[in-house]
Amino acid sequence: MMRMANARVAWSARATSRLTVAIRGRKLFYGDTPGDSLDLSGYLLLPGLVNAHDHLEFNLFPRLGRRLYSNATEWAHDIHQPEQSPVREHLSVPKRDRLTWGGLRNLLSGVTTVAHHNPYDEDAFGDDFPVRVVRRFGWAHSLAFSPDALERYRETPGEAPFLIHAGEGTDAAARAELRALDRLGILGSRTVLVHAIAFQGEALTTIARRGASIVWCPSSNLLTYGATLPYDRTRAAVRLALGTDSAISAAGDMIDELRLARSQSGVTPDALYAMVTTDAASILRLREGEGGLANGAVADLIAVADEGQQPAEALLQFAPEMVIVGGRLKLVSKSLLSRIDPAVIRGFQPIALEGRGEFYVPFDIARLLRDTRAALGEAFRLAGKPVWQ
Repeated sequence: MMRMANARVAWSARATSRLTVAIRGRKLFYGDTPGDSLDLSGYLLLPGLVNAHDHLEFNLFPRLGRRLYSNATEWAHDIHQPEQSPVREHLSVPKRDRLTWGGLRNLLSGVTTVAHHNPYDEDAFGDDFPVRVVRRFGWAHSLAFSPDALERYRETPGEAPFLIHAGEGTDAAARAELRALDRLGILGSRTVLVHAIAFQGEALTTIARRGASIVWCPSSNLLTYGATLPYDRTRAAVRLALGTDSAISAAGDMIDELRLARSQSGVTPDALYAMVTTDAASILRLREGEGGLANGAVADLIAVADEGQQPAEALLQFAPEMVIVGGRLKLVSKSLLSRIDPAVIRGFQPIALEGRGEFYVPFDIARLLRDTRAALGEAFRLAGKPVWQ
C-alpha cells in the first residue's frame, strides 16, 4: 500500500480538499490509515489525463508532409513512402520499442490513459507499459481506408465506443463523409469522430442529434490542413475530448496540445480540464473512474507543484512531478525523488526530455536509447523533442 499525505486533491476543475490518499492494489481511497506516508506538502494531485487519440508507434517519426492538404486521403498518399528516408529508418526500429516510446511520450506529459487508434497489442500493452491503453472499443481507420467500416461497427459491442477518422480535411470530399457515415448507419451515440474539422453548421446539428462525439486534435489539424474545428460552435452542440494524434502529423505532446487548444477562440480552462478528464472518460466509456479521483476509483493520478491555483489553471502551467497509473508509480521528477523511499524506486532509470526536465521511470531507458540510436542516430527526437539519459 502507498499512502500520501498533505497534498491538495482535485475534485473538479475548481474544487480541492486537503486529504490523505491511500492506494491499495489498483484503487485509491481517502481517510486516515496506519503506516508511513509520502509527504506531498506543496503538491496538488490531479486525475491522470486521458488522451483520446494517438497512434503510439509513430511518435519517433518526424512530422511528414510537405504542404497543406485538402483532406486526409491526399495527405496519406503523399507521405506513404515506406522505402524512402526518413520512413524507412524509423520503421526499422522494432515496433515494440516504438510503442514504448509512444507510451513514454504520453507518460511524460501526465497522460495515464490513451486511445490508440490501431490494433490492441496484447504483448505490449500490459501492466509494464508506461500508460494504460484503452482495450474495450471498436475502430476503423476511415471510410477511405477501411472498406469494412460498417462490419467493424456492427462487430463492436453495444456498450463500447467506435472510433473513426472522419471529416479530416477542408474540402467537399471531407464534408461528404458525414452523410456517408449516416447513410451506412455508423453514426450513433457510441460513434467517436476523430478530427471532424469539415463538419460545421447543419453537420454539427446532425452529429448532436445522433449523440456522437468528437475528438479534437488542433495541432495535427492546423499543421496538416491549416484549419481546425470552430470550437465555440462545436462545443455548444457536441461533446469533445482532446487528442494529440501522433508525431507524423502533430507537434509536441499533451502539454503542448493543451496550450495550443487554450489559444483557440472561446476555449476556457474549465472546458479543457473536462476534455482530458471527465468528458474524455465518458466519451471513451471508461468504467473504472478514470478522469477523476473519486473514492474507490482506479488510482490514476499526477502530482504538480501547488501554487494555490485551481485544478483547471494547473493544466496551463503543467509540469508533472509524479505519475501513478493503476496504483503503480510510473514517473517521479528529479526534484521529488528525495521524498520517495529508495526501495520504491529501485531499478528506476533517468530520462530527460527537452523542455520537460529530468524524470525517473521503471523502464530500461538505457537499452531503448542504445537500440533506437543504432537505427536513427544520436539526435533522434520523441514527438519533436530531444531525449537523453
